[in-house]
Amino acid sequence: MTNTVANTRARVNGYDDDFLYEVLKNRDRRFDGRFFFGVTSTGIYCRPGCPARRPKRENCRFFESAAAAEKAGFRPCLRCRPELSPGETGASPEERLSVLASRALQQADGAGVDEIAASLGVSERHLRRVFASRYGVSPVQYARTFRLLFARRLILETNLSFTETAMASGFGSVRRMNALFRERYRCNPTELRRGASIGRDAGSVVLRISCRAPYAWSALLDFLEYRAIEGVEEVEKTEASGGVYRRGVALESGGAAYRGWVAVSRDEKIPSGGTFALSAEVSLSLAPVLGQVVARLKRLFDTDSRPGDVRETLGVMTEACPGLRVPGCFDAFEMGVRAILGQQITVRAAHTLTTRLVEALGEETTTPYPTLRRIFPTPRRLLETDDDTLGRMGIVRNRQRALHALAEFALSGGLEPRADIEGQIRDLQKLPGIGEWTAQYIAMRALDWPDAFPHTDCGVRAALGNAPPGEILSLAERWRPWRAYATLYLWQKQK
Repeated sequence: MTNTVANTRARVNGYDDDFLYEVLKNRDRRFDGRFFFGVTSTGIYCRPGCPARRPKRENCRFFESAAAAEKAGFRPCLRCRPELSPGETGASPEERLSVLASRALQQADGAGVDEIAASLGVSERHLRRVFASRYGVSPVQYARTFRLLFARRLILETNLSFTETAMASGFGSVRRMNALFRERYRCNPTELRRGASIGRDAGSVVLRISCRAPYAWSALLDFLEYRAIEGVEEVEKTEASGGVYRRGVALESGGAAYRGWVAVSRDEKIPSGGTFALSAEVSLSLAPVLGQVVARLKRLFDTDSRPGDVRETLGVMTEACPGLRVPGCFDAFEMGVRAILGQQITVRAAHTLTTRLVEALGEETTTPYPTLRRIFPTPRRLLETDDDTLGRMGIVRNRQRALHALAEFALSGGLEPRADIEGQIRDLQKLPGIGEWTAQYIAMRALDWPDAFPHTDCGVRAALGNAPPGEILSLAERWRPWRAYATLYLWQKQK
């Protein structure tokens, strides 16, 4: 088990070992997911906030990623469970590429490194170089570690069979999963589950999604509730957890279609003091695509946000609502459609148009919740719909052209997050009917871009005294790379 100080400094956000040791001594959860430490005397690696007894300084090795820790021969801790660590947001170009690539590998449905690199708009060689410098491992090693850790979560938190766990985690067989468990963790899945306490509804599984505190859960639910599409999603307020968000889900993987539902609430079992977690209940019908579901929920609820970094940049702006998140989306095409329908009209008017679209074109589905009965229309379904049909819904001609263009763009892979976000925003603006506001709004909520800034937005302008657009852009320079969060705070100011 070796790891040089020089390499550690290059990988672990520029911090040296002494600083990182102070972080783990103080159990500073602000650094959760930003580094891991291995203990040579035990062979275990942990999160910075692990409740176990603090190790001696000379026994600690520090790593940028769980994959790097496992490559060095360490096994994940059963107390702090490194697999629950929140991820990272891509604030700089290099960070963005590494974050997007890691997420793509986590969701890869048989795709190779070359295909993932192409989808992100970079060369395979550059992608490998980024992983080596950022995570200390190759893309393949990173993906293998993620699959193992995800399987570990399912074994500890759900009643899924080992066959279902292997398939949901991206392994080709139970035999392969078992072999890697013995190789990496010195145990098999049966031994791991033996100590787990699981009590789940037979029709669903429940997974925890960790976040960095603070997290403005009520504010995010309010945002989603006001814009919820009837028949597709709903928010039910509760006193216990503040509320629950639900929606119908349709996903494809390996040529097969999967239908089901999700329900997300605050995890009340997590104690306060720098931690926050969501509890995601997912229908068993979605078990084969659980990895995709969790990844999309993390994007929707912005669980990888770094509120401490945002606060340092935005300053007093954050005091009114600490931990405000940028509401993402479950489906990028759905969000793009909603952005187009919301051009130059009120949120309520856009909601009416979206509801009509879903009622006319959305696929019917069945869930335990009577109000969730539709799936949002697919790009192909929208392309098959003629202008007259859209016109009868109250959608005017220029928006009809924009919707059809967006559907074609989505089918060509245009709405998948890419490393060159500025180029992607320009590509969006080349589509008919999509201007600066729409492109920035899509970037903010669908393309994982924390620095998106719809500076022509009415709410943004009103919060800044209706200053000219150029002046607003100049003012917002000091908010980089978190201008999307600044947008949310400016909207909050207008309430």
